[in-house]
Amino acid sequence: MPDSVRDELEKRVRSSSSKAGLVLRARIVLLPADGVAHAEIARGLSIARQTEINWRARDESGGVAGLFDEDRCGRPRTLDRERLIAVAVAPPPKEYGVTHWSSRLLAAHLGIG
Repeated sequence: MPDSVRDELEKRVRSSSSKAGLVLRARIVLLPADGVAHAEIARGLSIARQTEINWRARDESGGVAGLFDEDRCGRPRTLDRERLIAVAVAPPPKEYGVTHWSSRLLAAHLGIG
């Protein structure tokens, strides 16, 4: 394993802002480089051996980028994040009779759940 790849994976494992799934996948890829056996990795990380094999194969074919979540199927998001932020930082309209947004009032105003 090249040092640059190892550094990137170790950075992901140490980061407190990394998603738990990505940290687990990084560990799955790092442990064999340290000489840990497949069965021991699966047992130590409480995952199925096939899961460990699948993620290592994805790392081999796609590199570090292969460890990230792929896009999922389903309905696309309809929430306009910029609009939500713009409305949330502005005071509510006088007609509501409040000085601050509550989460429920903001959701009702924007028509979201």
